[in-house]
Amino acid sequence: MALQFRELTISKAHDGYRSGNFTARQVVEYYLDRIQRLDKDASGPNLNSILAVSSTALAEADALDTHLKSTSSLKGSLHGIPVVIKDQADTADLTTTYGSIVAKDNVPKEDAALVAKLKAAGAIVLAKTTMPDWATSWHSTSSVSGVTKNPYDLTRDPGGSSSGTGTAVAADLGLVGIGEDTGGSIRLPSFFCGLVGLRCTPGTISRFGLSPLLVPQDTPGPMCRTVTDAALMLDVLAGFDERDPYTATAVISGPPKGGSYAANLSVGKIKSARLGILEGTLGPESDPACRSVNKVFNDTLQTLQDNGTTLVNVQLPDLAQILSLTFTYPQRSRSDLDAWFARHAFLKTDTKTIHDSKQYHPALDLFEDIALGPVTPERDPAFTSRLLARDRLQQAVVSLVAKYDLDALAFPDCQIAAPLLKDVLAQRWLAGKFPTNTLVASQSLMPAISVPAGLTQDGAGPSLPVGLELLGLPYREQTLLELAYGVEQIVAGRQPPPL
Repeated sequence: MALQFRELTISKAHDGYRSGNFTARQVVEYYLDRIQRLDKDASGPNLNSILAVSSTALAEADALDTHLKSTSSLKGSLHGIPVVIKDQADTADLTTTYGSIVAKDNVPKEDAALVAKLKAAGAIVLAKTTMPDWATSWHSTSSVSGVTKNPYDLTRDPGGSSSGTGTAVAADLGLVGIGEDTGGSIRLPSFFCGLVGLRCTPGTISRFGLSPLLVPQDTPGPMCRTVTDAALMLDVLAGFDERDPYTATAVISGPPKGGSYAANLSVGKIKSARLGILEGTLGPESDPACRSVNKVFNDTLQTLQDNGTTLVNVQLPDLAQILSLTFTYPQRSRSDLDAWFARHAFLKTDTKTIHDSKQYHPALDLFEDIALGPVTPERDPAFTSRLLARDRLQQAVVSLVAKYDLDALAFPDCQIAAPLLKDVLAQRWLAGKFPTNTLVASQSLMPAISVPAGLTQDGAGPSLPVGLELLGLPYREQTLLELAYGVEQIVAGRQPPPL
């Protein structure tokens, strides 16, 4: 029975439910068993990606099975789909820590907006997943959970800040997952763990009930094993919510063509696409870690070109400099976090208090920079120039797309594959120096998607996932999903981890 649940998709689960081949209870039992054996048991891989497991998941599954049997219809578009959720999102009656020891006993009374939408569509919230304190790292380092292991190599990190979701979905501990992306926190774990991860235009999905990091850049989104599942998840998650004013953009973007983000998925889009290959996003060939990523990326481009995709080499002038100028966490994040703490007075703390009491993981240099930053961004005389630089970055990205008639920009999400946990703990890279390319989309406030491109094959170490990032214009999530689907089908870059 377990074999038919391996790497299950939403449509396959629904086919099984409708045919009576299996039940939602059996699927939930499958995932609960894997969580115990692969994530919790010390005798197994002990992935450490799951923080809290729902005590009601089996009862919810039974109720859904009863509903289907009595009505011959599914409750909703995610009927019986077990989902794992980054611990940044509030879940009623299920511990939510935001990755911090400060909130280790916090049990929210209300679901985050996206959690409520998932439940209304029939999804089963299976578990909460690990993350670094307040989402302040490219890695999994957390004062609550320590570090999480990458299922492709247990000595490596799964990336952050949606660390646990990356590991759990890749290791088949849940059918689909939810992450959150401010600087790359969905796309980086997706790159390191062989997943499809979608960063939406901020405001596409409500952030109500999520702890913030940098409000203009914050956006939750799906992390899945297939593009189709990501599209079906977005159907449920997207939409206006008056509790998050940013979601007024839902009026601008409108509903997806065909009534679903999955309506027009085919290989035709990528075959006729024009992709701008962004210069300066590959690491040096002299570095073996970069060289192995470069090879997968270049092989993927060649495969796409052989199938009709037009590739255009493009530049963003002074890319490294403008990304440095538009990196505004140290100027603004303390203010955003403190405003959130003020609305959650029961935690009895603020950013500086957490810092001064050392109640955070010691490897979080970005959190330290944030906590010691200005109380409000207006107190930093350079903040205005940083916002003006962000405007220039946005204009430059849009101009590239217009000048070359591009469907998307393309580059690897990161210049190296998943780093060793020992290097993460030794702080080999400070936050502003980690060789990620995800900041391009984040700091220009653009949507982007990471899709598996293949595994490294350098012969000197384990085979590790590499992802292709596609960056599009605001509110063009459907186009990005269509392009990513073509990459997925033609390149077939995802291989399950060898657990």
